[in-house]
This record gives sequence, C-alpha cells and structure tokens, in this order.
Amino acid sequence: MTVNTNQGFWKKATGITLTAVMGVSLLAGCSSDSKENAANGGKATEGSSAKRVTLKVEVFDRGNSPAPQTITNNFLSKLVQKNFGDPNNIDVQYVPIQRSEEVTKLNVLMASDSDVPDIVFTYDSSVFYRYAGQGGLTDVGKLLDEYGPNLKKFIGDETLAFGQLDGKQFSIPGKRAITGRYSSYIRQDWLDKLSLPVPKTTDELYTTLKAFKEKDPGKLGSKNIPMGMALAPAQFETLIYSFIKPISGDLTYSQRYELPLHEGFKDAMQFMNKLYNEGLISKDFGLDKDKTQLAKDIQNGNTGYWSEDVDAQFYKDGTMDNLYKNVPGSKVTPVDVYTNAKVDNKYIKSRYASNGMYIMIPKSSKRAVEAIKYLDWMSTGNNLIDIYNGVEGENYDMVDGIPVVKENVSQEFADRLFNGGDMAIISNGKNLGDQATNEKAWVMGFPKNNQEMLKQSIAIANTDTVGPIVFGKPIEGEAQYGTTLTDKLDVIIVKTTMAKPDQFEAVYEQEMKDFMSLGGTKLKEELEQAVKELPAK
Repeated sequence: MTVNTNQGFWKKATGITLTAVMGVSLLAGCSSDSKENAANGGKATEGSSAKRVTLKVEVFDRGNSPAPQTITNNFLSKLVQKNFGDPNNIDVQYVPIQRSEEVTKLNVLMASDSDVPDIVFTYDSSVFYRYAGQGGLTDVGKLLDEYGPNLKKFIGDETLAFGQLDGKQFSIPGKRAITGRYSSYIRQDWLDKLSLPVPKTTDELYTTLKAFKEKDPGKLGSKNIPMGMALAPAQFETLIYSFIKPISGDLTYSQRYELPLHEGFKDAMQFMNKLYNEGLISKDFGLDKDKTQLAKDIQNGNTGYWSEDVDAQFYKDGTMDNLYKNVPGSKVTPVDVYTNAKVDNKYIKSRYASNGMYIMIPKSSKRAVEAIKYLDWMSTGNNLIDIYNGVEGENYDMVDGIPVVKENVSQEFADRLFNGGDMAIISNGKNLGDQATNEKAWVMGFPKNNQEMLKQSIAIANTDTVGPIVFGKPIEGEAQYGTTLTDKLDVIIVKTTMAKPDQFEAVYEQEMKDFMSLGGTKLKEELEQAVKELPAK
C-alpha cells in the first residue's frame, strides 16, 4: 500500500466537535454481553467453532471496485472466507467506509451499539486516544497472548507501543514496511547544457535555480519553472525540515501542523519567500494542493528541480515515463541537496513512524477472540503475500523469496488486487522481513526501467531522517485544535511565501499570532510539558 500519496499517513485530527458525537453514547456502548466478554478475556466466544458466527470488519471504500467485483464481494474477500472464515466457522462480513469520510463515519459507528464493526481502524492517533480514553475499546493485551502470538511477533514490541495507553493495549498498530518518505530530483540534461555540477547544499541549489531561470536551458520562455512547488507535504516539508531543529535527538513533533512550533520555521518561510519573489518556484503553487499541476509541469518538461514522495513518479505510465516520452533526451537525477545548518549541515528530512493504522476492537464487540484470530491468521504463512500479490504464477512469481509482479498480466488478474493494500490492514506496505528486504521487494514491483532510480530515491529518503516522538498518551490539543491548525498552516505557507520581501516580517508575525491564538499556544505548552515527562534514555 502506498502511502501518500493521498494518504499517507499524517491525517487531520477531527477537532473537539466530534467528541460531542460520541460522548456518553460511546461509553454506553458497553452492553452486558460485551462486559461479560471482556471480563472473560473474550472467552465467551471461545466456542465459536461449534456455532457459526459473523465477524464484521471495516474496509475502506475508495470507489474503485472493478466490475463485477464490489468492495464487499471480491476476489480477496472470497479468499479470506475460504482460507480463514470457513475453517473457523466464521462468516467474515466487510463493512465499507468511504476513505474520504473515514473519521466522521467511524465516529457515528462507534456511537452505535449494534452497527459498529468488530474491527475498526484509523490513521489518526488523536482519534485512537479519544476512543481509548473514553472506555470505548477492548484491552487486547491478554487476547494477543492467547490468540495472537504470531501477530504479536509480526508487529513487534516497538510498534505495539504506539497502541498503548496507561499500560494497556487498546490498539494493534499496523506495521509499516518502509519508513522513508521523500526524495528530490533535478533535470540532469539541464545541468549538462549549462555545464553545471549537481548541487550538494541549499546554497548551491539556490545558485543552480538562478542559472535555470536566467539561462533557460530548456528554451521554455515563460513556461520555465526552475523549482516545482505545490501546497502538498512532499514539496513544502522537504524544504521546511532542512531549516527546523528537531525537538530531541532525531525526534520531533508528529503532526504536520506542529511545524510552526519548531525553531527554524521562520527561516524556512523566509527562504520560500525569497524563491517566490525571484520567480524560482511555481507561481500558483498555493492552488495546487493535489499536485495535479506540478505533475503536469514535470511531465511536460517545464520543471528543473522538485521534491516528491519517494515512489510517486515511478509507476508504469506515470510521471517519469511521461516525461521521457514527452521530452526526448530528458534525464533526471535523484539528489539530496537541502542542508540543515542547525544540525551539522545534515540532510534532515522526516521519516514515517514504524506504525501504520491503529486497528481497534470496540468494547461493545462480542467477537474479540475471532477478531484477534483473523488478524493472527493474516500474519502467518503466505497470507499477506496472497492478499497483496494475488495468485503465484498468474499475478506474480517468487524470485529469491520475493514476490515479483508479472508483467502484462490480464485485466482480470490485475483486478483481483484493486483493494489488496486496504485488506492487509496489519501491514502498511509489503512486509517480508527487515526493511532492506521490504525495499528490495518494493522496487521489484515497479517497471524495470524505473527501478534503479527508485533505489537511489529510497537511499536519499533514508538519509539523516527524524521521526515522530511517541508520548504514550493523548495530546489533547491535537484533538482539540488539529483541524483548525492544519488549515492555518496552509494559510501561513501561502501568505508568507507570496508576501513582498519588505512585508514578509509583518505578514509572518500576524499569521503566527493568529496560529497561536487558534490553539497553537495551548498546544505548544502541552507538547513541551509532555517532552519534559518523557523517560530519560
């Protein structure tokens, strides 16, 4: 599963208003049956092999089901039923939730005693902490010991820690296969035409961008964009992280909207302002939140330098393929150029945490045992490989223990896997062993002509990374102010970047004043206190 790209992985906090949706009704969701089940460690359902039961599992609906398959009745749902459900006398029923309405719909379901699935999930840590803190989730610690030993081993203690609150295991975090996020790229053919070396520092990059604008190696005129930019994380985060100072060692705050609370954020905004006012970055980047225009500019050969999600450009008939087709002779080199003066001029960039989504069993569920058995089954044998890759010999071949996607598979076979990443909820990406093996497998799933460049991109994405701090407790300000501050971050970036140079100081100060008044002050105080309470290493 690629993280993104849509998605990926730092989602908007829901805000305090959603708490009201749940309130007392969520806590009231613990029926007498569920209390008995919890009190017995789930053993009330242990006899499920004698009586056929239904296990309801949430699944993302992205609206991309290829006919005749549906999101609830497809190749993989039948595979699960045949290989897990039937042998255990369990009917596995999938409950679709639109990906774009994930949190809103989940809040409604969690407030219901009868409609909520037995397995639910979210990417939002604040949502998980709220459910756990309000008593809406099953403590699965003992259940994992008894019914999920394979699952527990697969996830590992480091990742399991993301799902704990007050020493109790209220969530099973999915395990992320690959933690590298971003890489940057430069038009090598432009450098060659100008007899320029590959830049290796931020200052050298600036000099190169100036040369791209003034000498126009692509002969593009007004279409020339020295540096591609969009109002999207892969573009602005790579720049911002090269200016900010981490909070503790190689760790920093986990939420994107907390970037303004870091030392060095103002420096990053001032550099973007300089680039914009000198005509070196995409003029209308503030209107390009989904990166559509950026992708077009790159594919049409108009862009000299840009940053992107590490894998985003290398899919078949994707950005890189289209650039080479549209601009004969074009050549791209992955580069690592942003140097951070606050951290020994290292190439600081963010990495993902080791966890993916938070998988939860509502306290009202009567099928906690079956839920753990289902997840444990997924972690054993070739089950994850089958879910992600389909049928050996038809969808993939095993090469040195790695499933390699077959080229030119039939549409029927390809359609089998339209929801593979969303079904394999315990694994964010293809987990085959250590990260090096996972990366090798990932690369081998891309067109051969793009594999070498992807390898270079992954190496860059893994260099000098900083990850999120795990506080082990909810940060109330994230749930309360996250949505508002996420929107405000976009405003800060656009307004400070586009301000006239002599107005930058005033615009920045006003926007940060607004940010702090909208919850930034309280969030900052809470985060700083949480850092003080972290156990000494």
